[in-house]
Amino acid sequence: MIFAGATVFATVFLYLKQPVMLAYIVFGMVAGPWGLGVIKHPEHIEQLSHLGIILLLFLIGISLQPARLIKLFSKTALFTLVTSALFMLLTTAIAKTFGYSMNESLVIGAAMMFSSTIVSLKLIPTTTLHHQHRGEMMTSVLLLQDVIAIVLILTLSSSAQENVSLSALLLMIKLIVLVLVSFFSVRYVINALFQRFDIIAEYVFLLSLGWGLLGAGVAEYIGLSYEMGAFIAGVSFASSPVAQIVAENLKPLRDFFLILFFFAIGANINIHMAGYVLLEASIIAIALVLFKPVIFRYGFQWIGEPINTSAELGARLGQASEFSLLVAFSALSGQLISEQASYLIQTVVVMTFILSTYWVVYKYPTPISSSATQRKD
Repeated sequence: MIFAGATVFATVFLYLKQPVMLAYIVFGMVAGPWGLGVIKHPEHIEQLSHLGIILLLFLIGISLQPARLIKLFSKTALFTLVTSALFMLLTTAIAKTFGYSMNESLVIGAAMMFSSTIVSLKLIPTTTLHHQHRGEMMTSVLLLQDVIAIVLILTLSSSAQENVSLSALLLMIKLIVLVLVSFFSVRYVINALFQRFDIIAEYVFLLSLGWGLLGAGVAEYIGLSYEMGAFIAGVSFASSPVAQIVAENLKPLRDFFLILFFFAIGANINIHMAGYVLLEASIIAIALVLFKPVIFRYGFQWIGEPINTSAELGARLGQASEFSLLVAFSALSGQLISEQASYLIQTVVVMTFILSTYWVVYKYPTPISSSATQRKD
């Protein structure tokens, strides 16, 4: 039902020259429990849909060599911290003017620090040569933001604040160990298996997919995130002789689960509650979509990127993140924010997804553009 309905909505959106990705969100809103109620429990679909994010990060990792990644991280680390702090201050100030308490305003501001891994990387061409560098820069920023988000969620979820620093240090140690184990496993085990059984296409597909999902699962188990584990598995797998073939074979599977992801986002929107915070959410969303690209643009120029590249990167990173939803959930569970503040964060995330997607699709090349001249994979 989901894919049949998504097909109908996507067809209508394409005829109207609208981004097809937004069709899945709108269909989720219509079919979800707050719409027609065809789907009663979207949380089950949401859990399954995370496979799309895992595969996306796994495939991005495959396209990055370790040496190149380290160079990118050294270039973007300070830049990511500074821009994240600026986004937090901006949103905290806006939330405070709306009458939210200082604690709630800080949580709302912290939730808006991040850009969406899924939206940003879904809309970047992967095979166009001049976009490969843009994709690498975006990935390095997004992954560093993921680290900040994990530490933030850990802080919000921790009942014993004095243990947060120790927990964060342990997470960094676990991250280093995971990276080392992943690279040694690929070098001495995975590559050996490929060399022996590469003639069996089904086994090549199974081994590569299993490796990516194993990395994601282990990372989640030790307190990191599925996305980070999948990316580490992908980077470690990049040295494999069959890496690029595997990447092409996994793209349709990635897109299958990403459709579920965007549907689940729409289905989880409580349309009735969103109406109570619509004005506040609209102001924050517009502010983010306008100011994030500007701040990112000057930030990228500061670290040596050309003006045109900086402007495009800023536009592509100009939205809130799926991690913002996790921050809202963690803060609400810890009774640090009210239910209204949680709905505000959720509504802002969806609105920035929509506004940012329109901006990028109509101005820059994407794989989902309705215009043939702008459609690049």
